[in-house]
Amino acid sequence: MKFLIIVLSLMLGPTQDETVKDIGTAIKAGSSKELIKFCNATVEIKINGESSNYSKAQAEVILRNFFSKNAPKNFTYIHQGASPEGLKYTIGRYTHADGAYRVVMFIKKIGDKYLIDTLNFSQE
Repeated sequence: MKFLIIVLSLMLGPTQDETVKDIGTAIKAGSSKELIKFCNATVEIKINGESSNYSKAQAEVILRNFFSKNAPKNFTYIHQGASPEGLKYTIGRYTHADGAYRVVMFIKKIGDKYLIDTLNFSQE
């Protein structure tokens, strides 16, 4: 029975909660390389009110620059929820040496994966 559960969970792919946890780990580490794995083919990134849509390759550069300028001290989730349509959202707090950012993410289910559609960093 345990074997069947493990096989089924591997076939179904990562759950929404596992993906959100892994995204948090990537942000906490300041790893654009790991974080980009959880991004949609096109992702909206907003930093202090400046927003644009990027391909995954472009987004990885933007995130790498952000993390290099704001090296992480910590990241924690403050709130999580979902819309009736199934859009997952999270609110977190990213701290660095000079302050903190409020991080809002919208995560969509695309195929059998949960991917970041929008990532918003707002300085506190």
